[in-house]
Amino acid sequence: MTPTFGLIIIGDEIMSGKRSDKHMPKVIELMSARGLDLAWAEYVGDSPERITATLKRAFDAADVVFCCGGIGATPDDHTRQCAARALGVPLALHPHAKLLILERMQDTAKEQGVAYEPDRPDNIHRLNMGVFPEGAAIIRNPYNKIPGFSCQGQGGAAVHFVPGFPVMAWPMIESVLEAHYSAHFRQNAYVEKSVIILGAMEATLTPLMESIEATHPGVKVFSLPSVDHPQWGRHIELGVKGEPADAELAYLDLRQGLKAFQLTYGPELVR
Repeated sequence: MTPTFGLIIIGDEIMSGKRSDKHMPKVIELMSARGLDLAWAEYVGDSPERITATLKRAFDAADVVFCCGGIGATPDDHTRQCAARALGVPLALHPHAKLLILERMQDTAKEQGVAYEPDRPDNIHRLNMGVFPEGAAIIRNPYNKIPGFSCQGQGGAAVHFVPGFPVMAWPMIESVLEAHYSAHFRQNAYVEKSVIILGAMEATLTPLMESIEATHPGVKVFSLPSVDHPQWGRHIELGVKGEPADAELAYLDLRQGLKAFQLTYGPELVR
């Protein structure tokens, strides 16, 4: 079965409004391109207690979760430590992560034209970015080699931790999807068909929506109301989504059922 996908975004800068979240729209884009859906998302500030509780829930479930932010080595980065606490395991320097971080130190020294000094205090501190919950697997970072990590929960969950920087996080999330979940990709196997209904009330159409879902169990019916659309004003976008053949049959039944109402229509939409 296709797993349920979730997203956790960590950082006071998001909660305070200093930065706008760009991760959720991009993750939806990356997943939609592969025929996958994001089922849920949570935002958490830099509170170790809240982060630990959020990750504990994720590990106890059976979802695939991407977690963005807080895996650095500054005092306000708590995600690595909270993941270990949520799993009940110690932290340890991952040997492969250590090698990658040392490679990054060498690259930086070469770029700056200075001597490579791995024993310098700031370089030793950088190794903390490779300290992960015991048993974690690394996620390669094509931007600067500093890896993320993945952990398995007892409930069957897989939580994949990436940095908060979009330039790093997005290719890392994409690589995880390609490496571990390609068997669930359904490109061009999912369709939405809908129609704009002008001035209608959702309550009037609810029995029809319930009937369509009952008749077509593999299809979801959706209703997206709007009260101030610049083109259509007050309206409802009413439609179905699912496998192309199933969605087509459900949509035909939906349009047939709508004939019983005195309605004014806008355009039909296919996605």
